[in-house]
Amino acid sequence: MSDSGRDRTGQHDEQSPVADNEVLESSSASAAEAAVEPAVEVPGAGRGPRKVDHGVTPAMEIASAWAWRFLVIVAAIAVIGYGMRYLSEIVVPITVGVLLTALLIPVTTGLQKLRLPRGPAAGITVLATLVVIAGLLTLVGTQIAGQFEDLSNQVGEGVQKLRDMARINFGLTDADITSLFKQLQKQLTSGGALGQQAAAVGTTATHVVAGLFISLFCLFFFLYQGEQIWSWLVRLFPRRARDKADSSGRKAWVSLTAFVRATVIVAAVDAIGISLGAAILGLPLVSAIGILVFVGSFIPVVGALISGTVAVLVALVAKGPIIAIVMLAVVIGVQQLEAHVLQPFLLGRAVSVHPLAIILSIATGVVIAGIVGALVAVPTAAVLNAIVNHLAGHDVDPEPPRPLPRRRPQQATPNRDAAAPATTTD
Repeated sequence: MSDSGRDRTGQHDEQSPVADNEVLESSSASAAEAAVEPAVEVPGAGRGPRKVDHGVTPAMEIASAWAWRFLVIVAAIAVIGYGMRYLSEIVVPITVGVLLTALLIPVTTGLQKLRLPRGPAAGITVLATLVVIAGLLTLVGTQIAGQFEDLSNQVGEGVQKLRDMARINFGLTDADITSLFKQLQKQLTSGGALGQQAAAVGTTATHVVAGLFISLFCLFFFLYQGEQIWSWLVRLFPRRARDKADSSGRKAWVSLTAFVRATVIVAAVDAIGISLGAAILGLPLVSAIGILVFVGSFIPVVGALISGTVAVLVALVAKGPIIAIVMLAVVIGVQQLEAHVLQPFLLGRAVSVHPLAIILSIATGVVIAGIVGALVAVPTAAVLNAIVNHLAGHDVDPEPPRPLPRRRPQQATPNRDAAAPATTTD
């Protein structure tokens, strides 16, 4: 019994370390579980508090995340738009200068290829542009002055015809018509209204002259030092974003140049169509009407309206109401063809923007900023479309060409020959 007891005791003694280890492992596991479990239940202990369920679905969390980010973007756009509108007297001339640069830069480049320095080439381009504009205005003024006497007589006859039509069709007497003219004259010559209109016209003329000089200065320096100005703008971006900013800007410039050239084609077609209609109807001032329509086509909405109204008035004064109605139909037909067929498809192909997007962008520009908004709506849409497609990797055309850097010749030195790095210049 004692031996068996000793055997059991010995066996127990031999197995006790294992048993003790099992007990220790189980106790340590229990302690570990006890140490981990309060970290989940008790806030501030261990790994942190468990997420509290507020009853918000994952879809609502995603929607709210999108919503506040969208509001931030809209607020940023609103602030930028307000700043640009507040500084419109500077922003608009710079925009006009950029558009003129996109149109005239091939002239400067061509003069530079004739071994003319860049500065004189840019100056000659600006001066030639002023001469062409002044020549067109002089031609219009000369034609009007040459036929002023005939036109004045025809205006008198046209006014008399209008009086007869009003008396026959609307039952107005000469006294009623005279009273209406007197009321209109009194309204126009009233002191307060006339003073306000004169002040507004004077302020507008001052802004136009100042904006013209700003546009000319911008045009010259954009043509002369456009690459240096763009390089300076690119250096304002962080280093990692400079390559993308540079390539995106060059893509946008290609689209803007295509837009300006397409706009010139549209204006030329508009002017040729209306001038041809006026010539067929035998109207005077055909070339003046064509030039006015061509220049007015660059001013959205209002330009086409004013130029078309002038053509109809000339037809009314020179040929009577029937020819004026025919001329009105010609103007409306040409402008509708240009606005809904030629302009959307030609500009859409040139700037890779859908025709519907072009029409909606023009309408949005008119609502936001009037004539100025309509002027910059389509080029803005073209630039944004080019930048977004480029950043998304959906470029239709390859990267715009860039001049390769030229290496400077290395100067051999006895001690630093191997360690001297190669330097490049743009």
